[in-house]
Amino acid sequence: MSTNTLAYSSTSETAVQAAARERHGTFLVILGGLILGTMGVFVIEGAQDPMTTIAFRCTAGCLALLLWGALSGRLPEIRLTGVELFGAIGTGVLMTASWALHFAAIPRTSIGVSTVVFHIQPFWTMALGAWLLKEKVSAKQVIATVLAFIGLTLTTGLMDGGIGMSEGYVTGILMSLTGSFIYAGVPLAAKVLKSVSSYALAWWQCLVGAVFTVWWPFLHGWPDHWSSVGWLVGLGVIHTGLAYAIMYAGFSRLTTGRIAVLQFVYPMTAFIMDWLIYGHALSMIQMLGLVLMSVALWSVKRGK
Repeated sequence: MSTNTLAYSSTSETAVQAAARERHGTFLVILGGLILGTMGVFVIEGAQDPMTTIAFRCTAGCLALLLWGALSGRLPEIRLTGVELFGAIGTGVLMTASWALHFAAIPRTSIGVSTVVFHIQPFWTMALGAWLLKEKVSAKQVIATVLAFIGLTLTTGLMDGGIGMSEGYVTGILMSLTGSFIYAGVPLAAKVLKSVSSYALAWWQCLVGAVFTVWWPFLHGWPDHWSSVGWLVGLGVIHTGLAYAIMYAGFSRLTTGRIAVLQFVYPMTAFIMDWLIYGHALSMIQMLGLVLMSVALWSVKRGK
C-alpha cells in the first residue's frame, strides 16, 4: 500500500471519528435540554421561594453525584488541584449567580420577559467563543441562532399583547441580562477544562451552589410538606446532577456555534411541557415560534 493511500485512509478515519464525536455531542446536548425542559414542573410543584429551590437543587444534586461516583468508581475524578480546581469552582460561582439573578428578575418583569432576556446567552456564548477561543462561527450557525431566538420571542407570547412597564421593570431586565452574560461562561469553561470530566465539573458546581445557598432555609424556613421536598430533591438529582453531567459531556464535543443553537432545546421543551401539563394553550403566534425554533435546531443537526 502506498504512502498516499495510507495518508488518505488515516485522514478518512479522522474525519469519520470527528463526525461521530460531533453527532454524539449533539445528541447529549439535546438530551440534556429535554431533561432541563421539564424542570419548571418540579419548581412549580415544589412551591418554594427561589433561594430555597436553588439550595435543594444544588445540595441534592451534589449528594446524588457523590453517591453515583462512589458506586461507579469515578469518585477519584473529583480530586482536582490547581487550575482545574479553580476553573471548576469558578463555573459553580457563575452558575449560582446566574440562577439567582434570573429568579430575582422574574417578579420584577415576568416569566416570559425574563426567559427571553436570559436566553440571549447563546449569543454571548458564540461571541465569547469566537473572541476568546478563536473558534470559527459559520454564517449558517449565526442565522440558525437568530432564527431560534426569534422563535423563542414569539413563543413567550410577548407579541400577542405586549407588556406594561411596572416598578422595577428596568432593574429586572438588567438582572436577567447580566445573568445571561454570566451563564455564557459556563459552556466555554466546560470546553477549556477538557481534562476535567463532565462528572467532576457537575459535582463541583453543585457543591459550590450548595455552599452559597444552604444557609437560606435555616433562616427563612423549610418546606411544610414532604411532597414539596420530594419535588425539590428530584430537581437536584434529575435536573442538576443528571442533566448537567450529560450536557457538559456534549459541550466538550461541539463548537460554541453549535452549542449556542442547541441550547434552545431547553426553553422550547419548557413551553411545550407548560402547555401539555398545565393547559396553557399556545396561540398561533406561539406555535409559529415553536416551528421556527424546530427549524433552527433541525438545520444545525444537518450540518455545520
